[in-house]
Amino acid sequence: MGWLSAGDGYEVALVEGRVAARATSGRAAGRQLKSLPKAIKEHPEVDRLRRFAEWLDRHAASCVTQVDAWMVSSLPVPTGLLARVWPDEAWQSALRDLAVVGDDPDEVGFLRGATESGELQIVNLDGETVRLSPRTVTLPHPVLLPDLDDLREFAAELGIVQRVEQIHRATWRRPEGLAAKATQVRDFTGGQFRSRFALAARATSLGYRVSGGYATARVRDGERTVEASVWIGEPYWDDQVETGSLTWQDQDGHALPLGEVGPVAWSEGMRMAAALYAGRVIEEGKDA
Repeated sequence: MGWLSAGDGYEVALVEGRVAARATSGRAAGRQLKSLPKAIKEHPEVDRLRRFAEWLDRHAASCVTQVDAWMVSSLPVPTGLLARVWPDEAWQSALRDLAVVGDDPDEVGFLRGATESGELQIVNLDGETVRLSPRTVTLPHPVLLPDLDDLREFAAELGIVQRVEQIHRATWRRPEGLAAKATQVRDFTGGQFRSRFALAARATSLGYRVSGGYATARVRDGERTVEASVWIGEPYWDDQVETGSLTWQDQDGHALPLGEVGPVAWSEGMRMAAALYAGRVIEEGKDA
């Protein structure tokens, strides 16, 4: 976006996401100013740019949210859709360098570009840029990626930074030998918070839903949708609370035995429980 006139002697534009001004006359003509002059702070053009910047921020956040949802669900995404949205900088920022899988589930590469014709430019694990045009691709959840440690090492060599947390996302794998009828994980119980409000606020700030006495994360795991839940206390309780057990429910609200929880739902549920527990109050002199 170019510079727009904003009254006598000034022009304004969006520069790195904020409204900037420059003088059009005098000794400072053509030079970007350090701050907006008082004379134009309420100018309609400045207000329009501010509102546009806010919209861009919301759009960028919604792109990240959507791509994160595709990744967590590991659902096929039409290649043509990626090609259509790629020219948009917000979509491109959210998608760039994500690990993708095409027709061959054993061939993983990092997304670097998409053409109008529907071809994807991928850096494969040999460090070569190749073009692929499968009908759909998946952006796999990291717990489903083979040789994840090797993939992380390779990404570090390439200097890859992902806007959507994928290959460096914290993962947990379901342990063997769980009791057949067990339905709860208690690894992250007992995390103390000064109030239920503080714990609920932490949950929402991390992107989790708070419903009744629980923080929840809904995950598509394979062919079904599963909801992970952590007890955070009664909604109207104002005193100190502790994190409770982690459980999983199916679409009908029935508790799932731990042995029936799929790899993505297990990992995402444990990730939520660990993130909530990490915000607990730690008393002086006690181990973290």
